[in-house]
Amino acid sequence: MKVVILAGGGGTRLFPLSRTCYPKQFLEIAGQPSLLAQTLSRYRRAARDSDIIIITNDNYIDHVKDELRRLAATDIHILTEPIGRNTAPAIALALSYAMRELGAGPDEPMVVTPSDHRIEPEDAYIARIHDAAEIAAGGSIVTLGVGPERAETGYGYIEATGVRVGNGYRVHAFIEKPDAATAARYLAAGNYYWNSGVFIFTIGTMIQEMQHLAPAIAALASGGYE
Repeated sequence: MKVVILAGGGGTRLFPLSRTCYPKQFLEIAGQPSLLAQTLSRYRRAARDSDIIIITNDNYIDHVKDELRRLAATDIHILTEPIGRNTAPAIALALSYAMRELGAGPDEPMVVTPSDHRIEPEDAYIARIHDAAEIAAGGSIVTLGVGPERAETGYGYIEATGVRVGNGYRVHAFIEKPDAATAARYLAAGNYYWNSGVFIFTIGTMIQEMQHLAPAIAALASGGYE
């Protein structure tokens, strides 16, 4: 299993604690290790250090290296982007690197995750990651949803169908940041989940989907990651 940690975001939701020069994934909150350090520690339970890739931007490379030194994680890979282009190009970069440098094949599962989550209990979460990898082996792209606690308008929502796929459900739609009335309706419906931003898939499945849905990105990635 390859794990890709996205650590290039500006952390604007936690302003003013989180600043452009020092976003929230590097903050130590309430006496806890930074959110990036917590993310790394979590996924080191599911994958070897040599199978973990951090994608960040040029401005944060020193922050990432500091975190890895504190964790004695010398085998974790760091890729930097000169300009942030959101999730799809970052995934394409990771796919290219994993295949060319880490020997990954088309059937290997890959997890893509933000770097700024606090997740408990971790044992249950890692079990869900392994469940998701089993589903992904059948050709699905799996996303993890969070049961909503309120009618939140700041998150995307995943609409699940009643069709089971392994330990999960087939997804009908993704809705980006609804208004308050719509969010309240989703909460009442019971089959909508907050989008966690965590995705699990096999490398081959994602390459096929990118070739179909984002051919320009796929073409660039096929030429290498540099």
